[in-house]
Amino acid sequence: MPLAGPERPAYLLYHLLWSMVDLLFPPTCGGCNRAGIRWCNDCQQSFTKVTAPLCSCCGNPQQQGDLLNSSGICRECAAAAPHYQALRSFGHYETGLRNAILRLKYQGDMALAEALSKHLIELYNDLKWKIDLIVPVPLGARRAKERGYNQSSLLGRPLAYAVHKPFSPAALQRKHETRSQVGLSASERRLNVAGAFSARQDLVRGKVILIIDDVTTTGSTISACAQALCEAGASAVHGITLARAVLKTHTDDRPNPSHTIRR
Repeated sequence: MPLAGPERPAYLLYHLLWSMVDLLFPPTCGGCNRAGIRWCNDCQQSFTKVTAPLCSCCGNPQQQGDLLNSSGICRECAAAAPHYQALRSFGHYETGLRNAILRLKYQGDMALAEALSKHLIELYNDLKWKIDLIVPVPLGARRAKERGYNQSSLLGRPLAYAVHKPFSPAALQRKHETRSQVGLSASERRLNVAGAFSARQDLVRGKVILIIDDVTTTGSTISACAQALCEAGASAVHGITLARAVLKTHTDDRPNPSHTIRR
C-alpha cells in the first residue's frame, strides 16, 4: 500500500526494523494465520471501509436521510456534542480486521501494529487535517502492566514517522482505571470514562492534537481524552481509529451483546 508523498527516513527505518524481526521470527497473518506475512491481501480485502454518509463530527456511518441537513451531524452529536472536532475510522470492525486487532491487543503480536498502521497513514493522508502533535489513547496502569505495551502507541508511532509529526505518549495520561466498556450503553460509556484522563499543559498548549486508538464504538473514550487535552490548552482535537464498531442497539441504547468488542 503506497504512501501519499515521500516516504520518510524514520518511517523506512522503523519498517526495516520490524522486517528484520520477521526474518528472525517468521510471521503469520493477523487475520487468517497464513504463513509468511503479517497482514495478507485477502484479509485486507475482507472488511468494509467506513464510507459516507457519515456524521461530520463523530464519523459514525449513517443511513441516507438520518443526518441533520443543516449541519451534517447525527442526532447524537446534536444532542450531546463531543469534545473533539472530528473523529474518523478506516474500516468496520469485522472479519479479518477484527481478528487482527484482537491478536494485536491480546496475543502479544506487537509487530502486527506496524502492518496495520498503513491503514491509518492512508486515512490521515486522505483527511488532510493540519495536525501539530499525535497522541495515543493511554492505558491504565493495571492494563499496561498486564499487556506490557499500548497497542494505540504501536499504531500511532509509525503514523507519526510517516507523516513527519511529533509523537507524544506522555502528553496524555489515564488518571484512574475504568471498567470495561463492553455491554455499556452510550450514556454509560460516557460516564465510565468521564474525568479519567489528564493532559500536560507544557506539551499540548496551543496545539492541534490528533488522538489515535485501535477501535471506537461511541467515541466516548476519545471525547474524554479530547476534554482533558482542551482543558490543558489544546486549540483543537481530532481523532482517528483503525476500526469502527457499528453496533445494533436495543431500545435503551445498549449495544447488542452478540456484537460487543473486547475492551
